Amino acid sequence: MGLADLHIHSIHSHDGTASIPAILKYAAEKTDLDVIAITDHDNLDGVNQAMDLAPKYGLQVIPGCEITTAEGHLLGLFLRHQIPAGLSLIETLLRIGEQGGMAIAAHPEARGTSSLSFENIRAALQHPFASQILVGVEAFNGGLVYTRSNIPAVVKSAHLPIAQTGNSDAHILSMIGNGATYFPGTGITDLRIALKQRQTHVASFGNLRGSQVITAYIPQYLMRLLGWTVWNNDPSEPLKYARINNLSPRPSNRMGNFIHQMTS
Repeated sequence: MGLADLHIHSIHSHDGTASIPAILKYAAEKTDLDVIAITDHDNLDGVNQAMDLAPKYGLQVIPGCEITTAEGHLLGLFLRHQIPAGLSLIETLLRIGEQGGMAIAAHPEARGTSSLSFENIRAALQHPFASQILVGVEAFNGGLVYTRSNIPAVVKSAHLPIAQTGNSDAHILSMIGNGATYFPGTGITDLRIALKQRQTHVASFGNLRGSQVITAYIPQYLMRLLGWTVWNNDPSEPLKYARINNLSPRPSNRMGNFIHQMTS
């Protein structure tokens, strides 16, 4: 069985804290993941770097994005071009489909973050074309502060005719792989087939309490605010801190919003 984490944020997200090379280094050495998706908020800025470097780390990378739809967040996978934020869920799904992509409903109905409702998801599954693109729902999200949101997600998603997935929604390195998805095979093509055929299984390796998520995140976010990120020059070298410079959008200084940002 292969193992995938399809919801990972890098420093190219406003609330991410680790560089692309550091994510690859950590995933390769500290997890059993075969496939990861880089899904930064409303941009594909880190995707090309991740795909270029992935073979050096023995990983496969799916180009993705966490897209802000009018109804809530949606994971777009196998994207070639950025899709504008703020479109309706149906329009977003159709645009993903135009690129040959797939979509997963991120942290449905999760408290404290912009999420699709199950009513939204069921409505999309009634659409003749959008229903072919929405292939999965995140039944387990390992990065939620309000971890109890996973309980109804598991129950409600079990009644949908689409795949259940587990993902980390990692915004720091140590959370990568905490939630993941088992699938038959080991490669990206195998994963695509498994999602379409509902052959995936949720894996939870580190269901941290909300307080643990927060205390793990704060030091890393503060380092980002100070202009530093975790970096890796080569798979043979250790992780280290490096100056951010212009690697990503400028982080927000509104610290009061950080809890909601990290769970989105």
